[in-house]
Formats: sequence, structure tokens, C-alpha cells
Amino acid sequence: MTRPIRKALISVFSKEGLAPIVEDMHAKGIELISTGGTQRFIEALGIPVQAVETLTNYPAILDGRVKTLHPHVFGGILARDTEDHQQQLDTYDIPSVDCVVVDLYPFEETIAQDGVSEQDIVEKIDIGGIALIRAAAKNFERTLVIPSRADYTTLAQILKQGGETDMELRKSQAIRAFDVSSHYDSAIYRHFTESMNQLSSFKASTAGVQSLRYGENPHQAGRFYGPLEEKFEQLNGKALSYNNLVDLDAAFHLMREYEKEKPTVAVLKHTNPCGLATRNDILSAWEAALAGDPISAFGGVIIANCTLDAKTALAIDEIFYELLIAPDFEPAALDHLKKKKKRVLLKLKDWSAEKRQFKSLLNGVIEQDMDLKTHQRADWTCVTPRQATDEEMADLMFANRVVKHLKSNTIALVKDSQLVGMGCGQTSRVDALHQAIHKAQKLGFDLDGAVMASDAFFPFPDCVEIADGVGIKAVVQPGGSIKDKDSIAYCEEHDQAMYMTGIRHFKH
Repeated sequence: MTRPIRKALISVFSKEGLAPIVEDMHAKGIELISTGGTQRFIEALGIPVQAVETLTNYPAILDGRVKTLHPHVFGGILARDTEDHQQQLDTYDIPSVDCVVVDLYPFEETIAQDGVSEQDIVEKIDIGGIALIRAAAKNFERTLVIPSRADYTTLAQILKQGGETDMELRKSQAIRAFDVSSHYDSAIYRHFTESMNQLSSFKASTAGVQSLRYGENPHQAGRFYGPLEEKFEQLNGKALSYNNLVDLDAAFHLMREYEKEKPTVAVLKHTNPCGLATRNDILSAWEAALAGDPISAFGGVIIANCTLDAKTALAIDEIFYELLIAPDFEPAALDHLKKKKKRVLLKLKDWSAEKRQFKSLLNGVIEQDMDLKTHQRADWTCVTPRQATDEEMADLMFANRVVKHLKSNTIALVKDSQLVGMGCGQTSRVDALHQAIHKAQKLGFDLDGAVMASDAFFPFPDCVEIADGVGIKAVVQPGGSIKDKDSIAYCEEHDQAMYMTGIRHFKH
């Protein structure tokens, strides 16, 4: 249902960009209600505005801490389009409010300053503004909410198009309002939790605690400990879930391997890479990554190592995905991707990785160093007369990086800087190889000239025999089996190149 804006309540901290909006509202005959500094700002423009005190018949009290918290304000915002509600508004002489414009006290900006007292910080905790945002968002059926200065441009566009709103737009703004509200409250919670040193036993001094919708399954509760906003900025979409965060962690650590490569895109499903490719441009990288397993890509996680442009965004948006992560998005790409309100878009702000990894189990916690080992060609030992060509070596390096991020036992098949087949989570390395070959052939990939990487050694020569049968002539593995010589002997006899790294990459 389309509704015109007739009366608007404006109570904002930042007035930057507000003047033309207020002038346009006045030109369209929209009545304005305001408070304190915002009221004085509007009056200075020569535009009539009703002080909220005249609406409530009560002055601002307690140094301005209480101004809008009154039935004459919230009644007009929360009333529904029913005969009963309208009668109550008439009985108590409460005007109906169609639009609420708020910009909250700058809490995060305040705590970021040096030498700020706790009292100053406390005074920047907005109460009335948060209440106004939530009330207007709750009643989106008839009330438009503009919850921050970042949304002033949205209101300006609405006014430019006539000053009417439909249900879809009002609901979209309500979702945006709850996002603003939850982020604001989380920042307050994190600040005071940190300052009182009441974090979890992980003792992460800058961490916060975020309740999740649920854990791995709906019957499990879930929480996240840590300042996620330091590494990622969420640009769009619903709140991250437990599984989203687990997938995000896997995607981030995988793409760190290719951070400095040419444009690279990866697709992950249940933390395992199912598509990965490096190309000269980002669109080609996406197309090649998707081709690696377009079926598994449905509902997956996508990550890129460079800025996403509009063409790539359009191509990616043809499939359903859970998360889309990139160091940046071109404005046109972001505009298009944001049209799907639930899709999560994350801007990667920091490529640095934690040095340690924790996992709770039994009645305690285990800790290990992160597997941050990066391989150099000079570190590997060629154990066969035949050596890899330059093209094969590039693919071997590519494959050995991706195999670190697949669940053991695992095999990765790569050709032309593209993951063309992978087997993971198998109890037998032979099964992992068969799975990889089957997936590659099913998707029409020619494995002649492809390379193979294994996360751990070959206890028997069966894997190199199977690989040879489909045209794979270059292999990389850690080595260390008491029967290494059997695999080496087979490679020597069949003109295969084998490299040993001396580094195992189990992933349980």
C-alpha cells in the first residue's frame, strides 16, 4: 500500500545533508516535529516546526535525557490503521506520524577518541533515538523510518519521487533500522564488557560476545567471541549465523593463499573449496571457479581476492549463495547486489591471520599454531628423472595450496590454474582420488595434462597408477611413507614427475 508522508518527526545528531531534505519536506506541505538542536537547526532555515514539548505538554528534563519518551510521541508512531487505534488517537489528541528521521549519538566515534571520560561515553548512549527507531521499524506497515545519516539520501530520493512510500520500501527501511539498532547496542556491550574485563576464558582483550541465531543446528545455541568488525564490514544481508562464520573462516584462510595472485575466485561448500580459479580478470576467474562444480556452488560461499566489478556481480547474482566476500565492490556492483536484501555481502578489511587456533573438546581446550606454511618451489624435492614443465609447476603450486584447505583424506586436481576435481573427507586416499576424477569427468574436464596434489603421503603406488591412467603426469605429495620408493618407481617407469614437500597438511 502506497502512503504519503504528511507528518515527520526529526531528531538527529548529525545535521549534515539535512537542510535540503527539510526544505523539500516543507515545500511538499509535510508538517515537522522536532527536538532540541534539530528544532533550532530547522527554525534557522526559516521553516516552521513544532517543538516536541508542545506535543507532549512536558518540557525536556534531566539535562535533555528525556524528551521524546511520551505517549503523545510514540502513540502517533505505533498506531495501526484500525478504527480502534484511530479512535484512541482522537480521544487523546495524538497526531499520527508517518515518518521518523533519527541519527543516534555517536557512541563509537566517542570511544575511539583518546582521553574520553567514562561520563562522556555514557552520555553518548542514545535512549530516545533507539526507541524511536524501533517503534517506527515495528510499525513499518504505515511508518517510514530513516535510522541514520547514511539514509538521508534514501529519504531525499523518496521526496524527489513524490514523497510516497510502498510497503516493500518501508519494510526494507525497517530491516535497515534494526541493523543500525543491533550494531549500536553491540558496540555499547562490547565497550563495557571489555572495560570490565569480563570476557570469556579465551582472554581476547578486544573481543566482544555476539549471540547467534543458533549453532550448527536450530536446537543448539551459539555465540561468537571476537571483534569481527575489525576484519570484515558487513555491507548487506541478514545477521551471520554459526555456520556462516565457520564458512567465512574457511573462505578467508583459503583466499589468503592467493591474496597476491592475479584475480582469483573461490567457491566453498561446508568449508571445502569446490571451485577455485585464477585468471587475468575477475569475471573470467568467477566463470572458471563456478565451472569447477556448479552444482555444489548452489548455496555456497564465494570469495575473491580483488575488487568485484559490475559485470562479475551480475554473473554471480545468477546463482543463490550465502556469503559473498571481497576486498571491495565497485559502486555499481554494490547497488545491484544489494537488491537482494538477505544476501550477505562482506568487505574484507584485513588479510592478517591469527597465529594460534583453539578448539574445545572433552573437558578442556586444545591449541595449535595455525597452518600458515607457505611453500616455495625451491623447498620441494623432485624425486623422479622427469621434472615438471613451468606450466605444470605453476599448477602444482596452486594445487598444493588448495589441498591444505580440504578435509582429509584429500586429493586436488588442477589444470590451467583451475580446480577441476577434488575428493575430500574420505577414509581412503584412493577413494578421495576416485571422487576427484569422477567429479572432473562428470563435468567434462579433460584430465590429460592436469596435476595432482595430496595432503599426506601415498602409502602405496595405487594413487599414482590411477592418476597416470587419466593422463596426470605431475604429482606433489609430502612423502615420508616407508613405501615411497614404490610410488617413485612407478612414476619413473611411466614418465611422471613427482615432487615431495616434506610438509603434511592434515585437516580434520
